[in-house]
Amino acid sequence: MKSQWSEQDACTFENQGATNLDPLVAQRLYSAQLIGCNASLVLHGGGNVSVKAPYKNFLGENVEAIYVKASGTDLSQLSPQGLTPLDLERLRKMRQIESLTDEQLADAYRLCCLNANAASPSIETLLHAFLPHRFVDHSHADAVLTLTNQPDARALIKETLGDSIGIIEYIRPGLSLAKAVANLCDNEPNLTGVALMKHGLVTFGPDAKSSYETHIDIVDRCEAFIKQKTEGKSLNTRFKCELKSESLVEKIAPTIRGLLSVKSDDIDQLFVRPILDWRHTPEVMRFVNSKEAKTLSAKAPLTGDHVIRTKSRVLFCDVQDWSDMSTAIATITQGIESFREDYKKYVQDHSQDTTQDDGLPKVILLPGVGALCWGNTKRSAAIAADITEQTLRVKTNASLIGSYQGLTEQHLADMEFRTLQRRKICQSQGKALAGQVVAISGGAGAIGLATARCCLAAGAHVVIADLNQEALDRAVEHLTAEHRPEEILALRMDVTDEQSVAQGFVEMVRTFGGVDVIVPNAGIAHVASIESLDVAQFRRVMDINATGYLTFMQAGIRILKQQGLGGNIIINASKNVFGPGKDFGAYSASKAAGHQLGKVAAIELAPLGIRVNMINADAVFGDQQTPSGLWQEVGPHRAKLRDMRSEDLPEYYRQRNLLGAKVTGEHVGRAVVFFASNSTPTTGATLPIDGGVVEAFPR
Repeated sequence: MKSQWSEQDACTFENQGATNLDPLVAQRLYSAQLIGCNASLVLHGGGNVSVKAPYKNFLGENVEAIYVKASGTDLSQLSPQGLTPLDLERLRKMRQIESLTDEQLADAYRLCCLNANAASPSIETLLHAFLPHRFVDHSHADAVLTLTNQPDARALIKETLGDSIGIIEYIRPGLSLAKAVANLCDNEPNLTGVALMKHGLVTFGPDAKSSYETHIDIVDRCEAFIKQKTEGKSLNTRFKCELKSESLVEKIAPTIRGLLSVKSDDIDQLFVRPILDWRHTPEVMRFVNSKEAKTLSAKAPLTGDHVIRTKSRVLFCDVQDWSDMSTAIATITQGIESFREDYKKYVQDHSQDTTQDDGLPKVILLPGVGALCWGNTKRSAAIAADITEQTLRVKTNASLIGSYQGLTEQHLADMEFRTLQRRKICQSQGKALAGQVVAISGGAGAIGLATARCCLAAGAHVVIADLNQEALDRAVEHLTAEHRPEEILALRMDVTDEQSVAQGFVEMVRTFGGVDVIVPNAGIAHVASIESLDVAQFRRVMDINATGYLTFMQAGIRILKQQGLGGNIIINASKNVFGPGKDFGAYSASKAAGHQLGKVAAIELAPLGIRVNMINADAVFGDQQTPSGLWQEVGPHRAKLRDMRSEDLPEYYRQRNLLGAKVTGEHVGRAVVFFASNSTPTTGATLPIDGGVVEAFPR
């Protein structure tokens, strides 16, 4: 590992800071981001940093302060708002206190905050405050953990780093650890850093550069030692499979997702569903296919900081033969059930609150497949996956050097169920579609894009499928301006090609683990009288609007059935189903066909808990950002038929409905959210979204 420090960048960073930003704080932000951008040092809110610098209060007085990274804040994106200023003198007085509960610690931190609106500081604020050094850096470096998580860790650290590094046996983060580190540094003032057993590394210095570069140097020396000790060694391969992991995951992920879903207290929601992040890098595959995988998987995580993301244990399912899929699934099912039973006992043994966890694994390791990591969002699943990759790497190297050893169950539970730690987890906000995956064909069009927006706002992850790649790119750009990119999957799909549709749903499974809401929406129109209607054009409209709905539904139904969680199919039909228009025979017939498919599907799928409903919208023109392709094609003819200009059509259609309403894609999107949220026990229904067109009233 090499230092990434650049004097030019450091100066630029300082000069670009806010005018009232102290130069010391600017240095702190720069070096913190250098640490945060290195995944082998910290991951997703891990680690923490501090700087001691003046703080000007509302009276204009300079108070001796310490700026500490806010709890759960990502170092790679640390901003001034991510550093919480606290009264340093008050914090240091706490060194005289014998002990503190977590509630008392949280209260003390809040009382010491110099900014009432600042975020809660790191749980390890006292460790930073008790040290005399201006800058303090703390990471969970892979290389350091590889050495600290060994039975003979102390000897390995001494062999690698000599006497310039202090060593502290594992102590629960908080007051006791802070006092132990401070006492050690008081007794040995020449130390350049402290290795925390099964926890990480702390370095310090008079300026940001020295603390950072000391940190990098120590990690580099550990990496060199590990490389030397593991040269020519590897885990022993046990499992080989002719089937590719890509093929296996698409077969099993929906079933596993169903097994990991929990019945909700809300009878309308029915299930709380997890989202998948699947990892199958060569490094991960070597681990899961090794003889050592089962033993190493059963050992504790690298550090207590990880357990809120991955739990204190992962599930290794020892599937030895994928040729018999039913047996493999049975093995996984039994593994999940056994995990749940063991986890329940672990919680009962070590936590007073036995209701705070579902007992299901967040990480499942499978030979031939890799790591299936689950969370309530794609982001939380990805965090678990990143930590899992790091964990497998460290456990591998540790076992090649000696013998990996993690924390005890009591220490793990102490961190896993610690209130101050669990506050870092992004909890579901109770949104209507939280945890659901919504697949929309024609997703880059006016209605499809608006529907995607509404579903994302309701907490869903969305898949927008469209044949037009340019339109897809624009749609993604619009959606990612408002939502996390990992919540959105864009797929080029031809709904008239069964293979294209099937492959698209495979990608949905590989990305999110399954699908919950199917929205057949892709459609085109053609204007011609019945007498002059070209048969080839009629077939084209039917192929996209009717057969395309069928292929999209069929592929989605297979996954819904495999998950066993019910689900929703919401068909974007048309006002023309009940109120057709002159010269619109092809479009009206195709939409009526799709509508009828929905009614039949509602009858067939109800026993599986799958609801099928239809939306009959009228005249959605889109907007300047995303105009309706359909209306761009047929608008001139419809305007000519009514002896008006094309730009006058929206107003004409608004005035013709009873409410005088302009119908938008967002109205359709809200209807999709309504149906998908199971707000009413409804299936086989048609919801008009047309402002009230009498001739199109459902009959």
